[in-house]
Amino acid sequence: MAEAQNIPAGSTTSGSIAVAAESTIATRMSAPPSFDVADFPVPHGREEEWRFTPLERLKGLHDGTAVVAGGGIKVEVSAPDGVTVETVGRDDARVGRAGRPVDRVAAQAFSGFEKASVVSVPKEAVLKDPIRIAVHGVGGTAFGHQVIELGAFAEAVVVIDHTGDAVLAANVEYHLGDGAKLTVVSVQDWDDTAVHAGQHTALVGRDASFKSVVVTFGGDLVRLHPRVEYAGPGGEAELYGLYFTDNGQHQEHRLFVDHQAPNCRSNVAYKGALQGQDAHAVWIGDVLIEASATGTDTYELNRNLVLTDGARVDSVPNLEIETGEIVGAGHASATGRFDDEQLFYLMARGIPAEEARRLVVRGFFAELVQQIGLPDLEERLIAKIEAELEASVA
Repeated sequence: MAEAQNIPAGSTTSGSIAVAAESTIATRMSAPPSFDVADFPVPHGREEEWRFTPLERLKGLHDGTAVVAGGGIKVEVSAPDGVTVETVGRDDARVGRAGRPVDRVAAQAFSGFEKASVVSVPKEAVLKDPIRIAVHGVGGTAFGHQVIELGAFAEAVVVIDHTGDAVLAANVEYHLGDGAKLTVVSVQDWDDTAVHAGQHTALVGRDASFKSVVVTFGGDLVRLHPRVEYAGPGGEAELYGLYFTDNGQHQEHRLFVDHQAPNCRSNVAYKGALQGQDAHAVWIGDVLIEASATGTDTYELNRNLVLTDGARVDSVPNLEIETGEIVGAGHASATGRFDDEQLFYLMARGIPAEEARRLVVRGFFAELVQQIGLPDLEERLIAKIEAELEASVA
């Protein structure tokens, strides 16, 4: 178990926290992104960013052998009045503005898509109902690209719901104007054979607020790369996630928060539960505080609950700090088995073992589920968690 580490302004620590006097250091957190697939060598699994990923299960997304075939995916957007939904070509100026791909799969997705969907919320608009984007796999392989943009001082909630079966590599961009507030809920509820690799990049404007909730249940392999960059001072980002990894599944979440503007804040909290033989979850939390990012306040947390034997978790939090003039920075990571004492406590009060087990797991996830703020989706996710637990008992 890794204990929480906090860094007050001006101090340093060892371990997975690196403090640099100059901004010229080069690590995997500051590797240059690119739109060009050729700038990324074909991974072999020995590279730091690929060492946890079973490459053979990516179905060719990593080495260029994946070919768009079959039905791919169908995307349907339901949006309130006043929201503009467009299908645009690759030459649209909004495509690629939030950030470049950071690995070969993301670059392959950018090179491979033909049309992008752009959802625009006008400035100062405050949406009462969420924008819902349904991404349904109908077999085959597909590359996708989506852009969500909010004008200055606009407020919106977006739900991106992935279902069905597909081999999908996709990039999603979030453009937040100054003072805008965006909440995004991305649900990966794929069929058991699906493969999904995606990069989610948010460009947060001055005094803007971005909240992301990533929920991963389905799929044979899911590898997501949420990223945040700040376009001006005063921005805030909250990155939440929950995942339930079952028999043979590989679920990987690789987060990166780049603090390059002053007086910005970020908070990361991901929780996962695992059960079954060869269930494998990977969480990488990278935070870079650049020399220009004075006044930064950041914290990242990962918690994992191992429910059965045969499951494996890799959890790696990292901080890279180039200035001591910060409010604070810290991280925490812990992985533990199911708490038999909690189970015994509930059973001693007349609660059956199976119900007690469900209560413990629901309590573990409750804080993050409540961050969604949409009752219908929260109920669906709680039901999904309970269905996973029941399947393990059957």
